Amino acid sequence: MKRHAGLLAVALAFGLSAAPVAADEGRIFTRDGLAIGGTDPVAYFTRGQPVPGLPEHRLEWRDATWQFASAEHRELFQQDPEAYAPQYGGWCAWAAARGEAASTIPEAWKIVDDKLYLNYSRWIQWRWERDLPAIIQAADEHWPDIFAE
Repeated sequence: MKRHAGLLAVALAFGLSAAPVAADEGRIFTRDGLAIGGTDPVAYFTRGQPVPGLPEHRLEWRDATWQFASAEHRELFQQDPEAYAPQYGGWCAWAAARGEAASTIPEAWKIVDDKLYLNYSRWIQWRWERDLPAIIQAADEHWPDIFAE
């Protein structure tokens, strides 16, 4: 993975410890083998908060396992996964704006223009929110090259 060392650089630059990066298969960030660490991506839109998914409501998409709080949420995701999946494969939106890959936590999230974005921490999310249009534009530009070989 190109620029994988960026995770450590981003974390250390801000006095954070680098969280382990689990996988970049299909460019989806996973923790414990699960996208968003098992958090239901649809719940961010329907409940306005991160909600743990359940093992009985699993779905494989883009080489990652996604969990949902209900069969209904799983069905919504299955019908239109791009509408519910986090941007940048669930990698940190703030780091992506700098051309880097960094892990995320489910609690550092925001929906902007009907798109879900995750961040490394709540503090990084606060930094990211300071200039959303410019930072999202930079992340969109850098994202295709972050995992380029």
